[in-house]
Amino acid sequence: MNSVYTVSQINQYIKSLLDGDRVLGGVMIRGELSNYKVYPSGHHYFSLKDGEGAIRCVMFRREASALRFRPQNGMQVVAFGRVTVFPRDGQYQLYCSQLSPEGVGELHLAFEACKEKLYREGLFDPAHKKPIPRYPARIALITSAAGAAVRDMLRILKARWPMSEIFVLPVRVQGAEAPAEIAAALGWANRYRVADLIITGRGGGSMEDLWCFNDEGVARAIYASEIPVISAVGHEPDVTIADFVADLRAATPSNAAELAVPDQSEVSGGLMQLQRRMQRAMVRQLERAGSRLEQLARRRALTDPMAPIQDRRLLLDYQRERLSGALRRRLSGERERLAALAAGLDAMSPLKVLGRGYAVARKADGTVVRSAGQVAPGDGLSLRVAEGTIFCRVAEGERSQDHGCEEKL
Repeated sequence: MNSVYTVSQINQYIKSLLDGDRVLGGVMIRGELSNYKVYPSGHHYFSLKDGEGAIRCVMFRREASALRFRPQNGMQVVAFGRVTVFPRDGQYQLYCSQLSPEGVGELHLAFEACKEKLYREGLFDPAHKKPIPRYPARIALITSAAGAAVRDMLRILKARWPMSEIFVLPVRVQGAEAPAEIAAALGWANRYRVADLIITGRGGGSMEDLWCFNDEGVARAIYASEIPVISAVGHEPDVTIADFVADLRAATPSNAAELAVPDQSEVSGGLMQLQRRMQRAMVRQLERAGSRLEQLARRRALTDPMAPIQDRRLLLDYQRERLSGALRRRLSGERERLAALAAGLDAMSPLKVLGRGYAVARKADGTVVRSAGQVAPGDGLSLRVAEGTIFCRVAEGERSQDHGCEEKL
């Protein structure tokens, strides 16, 4: 009777066979790196492949720390290690202890050539990149309708911002037909303006799996899109041509959904904070207005409306008193000045001279006689004295000479 073994027993038996094989215990394998990933633990996981097959590999942190180069997908390398089975899942793999570069694979060369060409044409220019709308109303997902990536994006978009309307434009994201379908979907979305934002991508995979997003036609369709495009291809270490051309690159499809829309809880919290700030501002403004109103209410102009008029009356009386006093002082000064001038005029008055015994002689026509030569004997004169006028007639006269002699008329 044949024995019945458990799965673990078979896996362990195969492991013991492989571990006991002299060739597999220390083998060197040449191949192309693919799906290379570094985990937070420090362990490196990758595949080695050639044109007909592939083998899974792992390099633990201690051995990986001795690497003298940075492994990249597409590189031709030579790996040394032992081939054995991991009993938990029954898959055999190479436990790599040494890794050295040998060359670059064909896919990697094609990637670099396309990247250089599009870079020179300006398709990667940051100046051409469009801003991502902050609150997109409609979002188009250009990806496989059957993949886990689209389910993750729909779940995250609905949870973060359910106000956005989501359109799924199903395309193939792997294989020879995929590039044409992706480029056509991008063109259709722009032609009919079906969305404010486009997310295109797929989940992780090998370089071959992601190759449609390295296609030149897809890159040019993304560049020509008038709608902003987020590229979400593979996992964080995976880089494609689409990532360089897109307006924004997301590390994963889930990350693309997070970048595409805001978190409704954060927006709600921000709005509540703004509401509280507005309320506090309004309370402060009302308090200031109330305090101002109280100050105005206590003013005398409101408590006693006649007070300003009375104050103006007092001011008017004060100004009138000032003007009256100034006028009185001015008049007093002018009176004193007039009296002084009058006294001076009085002292020089002809009447004062006449009072001292002098007289003013005038001819009949009123001309004042200043010299004896102005009259002749027989002329009538009027003599103005201090107390009246004397009328007389000239009998004779004497005229003074310049040299002091007198001449009789």
